[in-house]
Amino acid sequence: MRQIAIYGKGGIGKSTTTQNTVAGLASLGMKVMIVGCDPKADSTRLILHAKAQATVMDLVRDLGTVEDLELGDVLKVGYGNVKCVESGGPEPGVGCAGRGVITAINFLEENGAYTPDLDFVFYDVLGDVVCGGFAMPIRENKAEEIYIVCSGEMMAMYAANNIAKGILKYATTGKVRLGGLICNSRNTDREADLIEALAAKLGTQMIHFVPRDNQVQRAELRRMTVIEYSPEHAQAEEYRTLAKKISENKMLVVPNPLTMDELEELLMEFGIMEADDESVVGVAEAAAQ
Repeated sequence: MRQIAIYGKGGIGKSTTTQNTVAGLASLGMKVMIVGCDPKADSTRLILHAKAQATVMDLVRDLGTVEDLELGDVLKVGYGNVKCVESGGPEPGVGCAGRGVITAINFLEENGAYTPDLDFVFYDVLGDVVCGGFAMPIRENKAEEIYIVCSGEMMAMYAANNIAKGILKYATTGKVRLGGLICNSRNTDREADLIEALAAKLGTQMIHFVPRDNQVQRAELRRMTVIEYSPEHAQAEEYRTLAKKISENKMLVVPNPLTMDELEELLMEFGIMEADDESVVGVAEAAAQ
């Protein structure tokens, strides 16, 4: 059983990419479980065709204790026989959402959710947070394989590099490795070339370039993955290709994160950041000192 965590900048399309990839793996005959590690509980809606799944933390609050919780209360089966669990989080403004991840994973382990027949477990993790409970999938050696969803936008690349720093930290004491970058295209200039270059600098690969297509949004409006909604569409084939690449991937590395100067140099090389922007940044920094 391979345990995979998906990280990336908030809003980059991690949940959409995860669910479509999982649907692709299911279409290849793989048995998969998704563990949503985001308080929004939107990591399984396309697989379950539901607005939101009842979360572990919601039910724990209702019951008053995790001891009264049953596995069947939180584990649902959706498209392609994919098992789905949402960790959930505290009420807004109260407590640490990372505790929901810890509680959920511990509960799943203690109650036999990680069955021997599973080929993959995917953890869809909140934003680019690699601390506290959100780091549990990699800190506790649950997920040993990480994929970062990014795009050719500067902040998405910055987040990817930051996540690589977190992976490097945990790789020194565990088995966690970076499996590659997934470019979820935003149609920026020279996007594929830029992410290929970033991957090379990090010592990894761009495992797949997912083109931008409105068919993804059409499927989401019907709470479905593209693979289920329109299996013959070219975008469905993109996700099946990504799923196949992940299933066959053997390139798992300890990343070499870039310094901020190196990242800015890369952006300037590809014309994402103008060369004279550097002097403006320097002026701003000098004024702040």
